[in-house]
Amino acid sequence: MNDVHAVSAVAYLDVVRETIERVAADEAENVGLAADMGTRALRAGGIVQAFGTGHSQATAMEIAGRAGGLIPTSQIALRDLVTYGGEPLSVLDDPYLERDASLGRRLYDVTPVDPADVFVIASNSGINGSTVGLAEVAKKNGHAVIAITSRLHSAQVESRHPSGLKLTDMADVVLDNGSPFGDAVLPLPGGGAAGAVSSITAALLAQLLTAEMVRRLIEAGETPPVYLSANVPGGDSHNENLLQRYAGRIRRGG
Repeated sequence: MNDVHAVSAVAYLDVVRETIERVAADEAENVGLAADMGTRALRAGGIVQAFGTGHSQATAMEIAGRAGGLIPTSQIALRDLVTYGGEPLSVLDDPYLERDASLGRRLYDVTPVDPADVFVIASNSGINGSTVGLAEVAKKNGHAVIAITSRLHSAQVESRHPSGLKLTDMADVVLDNGSPFGDAVLPLPGGGAAGAVSSITAALLAQLLTAEMVRRLIEAGETPPVYLSANVPGGDSHNENLLQRYAGRIRRGG
């Protein structure tokens, strides 16, 4: 694609369809491995701790607190430093906050974590200090770590963590979102590209992981604790009854 006519909704849809099919096929085995880890955590009384910064916050929200998703899931967010850690609101004004390697420990310390919890950490590049730092702290504390990232992008950039390591180095299982270097897929005539895909494929991987965990619970004869939409009759009461099992441990995105 090298002319302006190739930059269109139709062209973007063509790439998205191909990428979705490729990711679904290529990552099927790893999704299964990640689902095994997540299911073991739930059966041991743990929950899924989901984290992402920037646009990857959407991936964490796809896992935690979503209708049709598992209730024993919780979102870790940069704002937790203020809401639960007592840090000044001004800390969130830093546009490069996600690059701070100290955030991994600071976020872990303000999160109600059980030893059985599993961490799902999303980052397209997999290089920022907070992302790698949280994975590092989680691993040191005995948690399994599942990464959702772009292997292609991550391989072409240097880590911003003092260790020189990337999210792919820390994870027990890596789910590759299939996005290209730079994320966007429609080359522009004057250089650069439009049309990012990582949010779409990361959401797909999050939902595939959820579906496989639910399947494992059903096959084991268990009733999966799944959210109903709060916007259907009975949704609130259904959710609140199940949330009581995990009182004080779950933070939902919003």
